[in-house]
Amino acid sequence: MRNKFAVALVFLLAIPALADQVLLKNGDKLTGSITKSDGKTLVLKTDYAGDLTIKFDAIQSLTSTGDLNVTAGAKTAVGPVTTTETNIVVAAKTGGPVEAPLSSVTMLRSPAEQAAYEKSLHPGLLEGWAGGLNLGLALTAGNSETKNLNIAFNAERKGFHDKLTLYANTIYAVNDKPPAETTANSNGGGARYERDFAPRVFGFGSADFFANALQDLNLRSILGGGIGAHAIKNAKTTLDLLAGVNYTHESYSIPINPPPATATTQNLAAITVGDALTYKLGKSTNITQSFLFYPDLSDTSQYRFTFNFGTVTKINKWLAWQNSLADVFVSNPPYVAPPAPRIERNDLQLSSGLNFSFKH
Repeated sequence: MRNKFAVALVFLLAIPALADQVLLKNGDKLTGSITKSDGKTLVLKTDYAGDLTIKFDAIQSLTSTGDLNVTAGAKTAVGPVTTTETNIVVAAKTGGPVEAPLSSVTMLRSPAEQAAYEKSLHPGLLEGWAGGLNLGLALTAGNSETKNLNIAFNAERKGFHDKLTLYANTIYAVNDKPPAETTANSNGGGARYERDFAPRVFGFGSADFFANALQDLNLRSILGGGIGAHAIKNAKTTLDLLAGVNYTHESYSIPINPPPATATTQNLAAITVGDALTYKLGKSTNITQSFLFYPDLSDTSQYRFTFNFGTVTKINKWLAWQNSLADVFVSNPPYVAPPAPRIERNDLQLSSGLNFSFKH
């Protein structure tokens, strides 16, 4: 019985020794499991306080009982870690110990964190998506009988060197009071793919589609591509500047040119210039803005632009309040033969409602 008690006591006393240890410059000693570090902070997983984030320059020394993936300056190694007064020492399984200044450390990862990082470099097609579904509904009855529905979907999949964005939106409004009429019926959607080929420069390709029943516009297709620059890129703000070319095909259900050369389609080639901004306002609100300008290559007096502005304010992890403004402007809209109503130059949409967010 005494032998069993002695073995149990030794085991209990050995538990702290099996944990990773971090000694701070103020004399505090912390134990747990080193999860990761970027050279600025270190995350220590503990049983008594969860994940602790520690300033790296506040660390006097550290010791790991298991392997860590380490990058220090130009050196990389995998193995248990100890420190001297100024250096970090990795007991690499091959090639002998690797030593480098502690101040040169730019990465520490546990095996689990390293596996997650490597997987994130090559996510599956259905992995890494984040976005939301916007829903707005308004009804009136009595002196007026109207229905207004707006639905929007957006999703973004970010890799380390690329980004894929999808979006779709629809607005439908009807007045049921005689004479009943539809006052809005438009649908849009598209995708844009970006690929970095330098820290601040990327290439992009895009496809946008738009239909508006009140304009007799069956489909407007805009296919484009070009290059962009990350003018600002940090945790709070991203500002991209874009330049390229695009091709537009428009199809209408009625003649859009005066006789005798009547037609229901037209094709345009144009330049693309613009910007895309995302900004985090406080802890709960995200602001997005984009502006794309399309001067016509065949007729410099003609141009088009699209402007989008939106806010999403989180209520909880999956629910938020969204507001959006979209403006599509055409300087010289196609001519429509009477008695059909003319096509207006400006198409403005304002919506507000709930946002149901997701992340995969």
